[in-house]
Amino acid sequence: MDAPERDDTRDAILDCLGSFPDRPDPAVETISVMTADGFERRLLEYAVEPDERSRAYLLVPDDIDGQRPGILAVHPHAGEFDVGKSDPAGLSETEPYHYGAELCRRGYVVCCPDLLAFEDRRPSERERAAGTAPTGADYEKFVAMDRLLRGSSLQTKYLSDLVATLDVLTAHDQVTSEALGVIGHSLGGQEAAWLSWFDDRIDAAVVSSGVAKLAAVQREQITHNFALYVPDLLTVGDMKDVLADIAPRSLLVTHGTDDHIFPPESVRDLADVVSEAYADADALERFETLFFDGGHEFSTEVRSSSYDWLDQQLGR
Repeated sequence: MDAPERDDTRDAILDCLGSFPDRPDPAVETISVMTADGFERRLLEYAVEPDERSRAYLLVPDDIDGQRPGILAVHPHAGEFDVGKSDPAGLSETEPYHYGAELCRRGYVVCCPDLLAFEDRRPSERERAAGTAPTGADYEKFVAMDRLLRGSSLQTKYLSDLVATLDVLTAHDQVTSEALGVIGHSLGGQEAAWLSWFDDRIDAAVVSSGVAKLAAVQREQITHNFALYVPDLLTVGDMKDVLADIAPRSLLVTHGTDDHIFPPESVRDLADVVSEAYADADALERFETLFFDGGHEFSTEVRSSSYDWLDQQLGR
């Protein structure tokens, strides 16, 4: 696909995403500061819409001196709505999801936000206890359907909020805006891919078990998180077009050969298309795939390889 065709497809995908929320000044507030092993964990609150605020953990290395590359670490789904930002921030019981904390110990300033419907972005505890608001998957469904009714989508909302979070990260005095990355597993990988496509401030993205051809997902009748379903997307393109349009910026896709959530063969097909786009952009060395024997996971070995790759791309 040549550049004019990619531009046309990008415009068509933007049309599919629909209307984006207004974003005010973030007006960042520090809620708490905690000492962790090798870094400081700061709980931040900031505006993502005029009447809506979100929370994220900002992880800052103890030995920081001057500016460091910044990383946005996006949490997975796993049906665990009580856990969001706490996964990558190293506060959950699921160690393979602690990639934000692990990257901070390698010297990065890392921001771990909640996506809507997770952790601090659920209805209040009082509402949940009283049964006056939907909870869990029902709340995720509600916020997704509400956006469809208003000419938008949950994916659009996630993108808007992640851009606001990236604004917060880049505003930190000790983050260099010349070296920014994003990493995520599963839903987090899906969002890392979309954010890299949408916001060209991202220099390098690690997408762990988070993409496949949507046509294959539908063919296999695999149900997914609600943000996956962007209205009309399959009439104008697929995730191969999203990833191809990230070129020439750096992209790593990791995937298990036994992943039953994102069909592995469709990921290989997608990677072939993306490789061609990177070759056309004279940037083939900036696109890598890591297929491993395993399922829908982010193992110690794969995480270590991903961190080494980020070090190379972001100059650590």
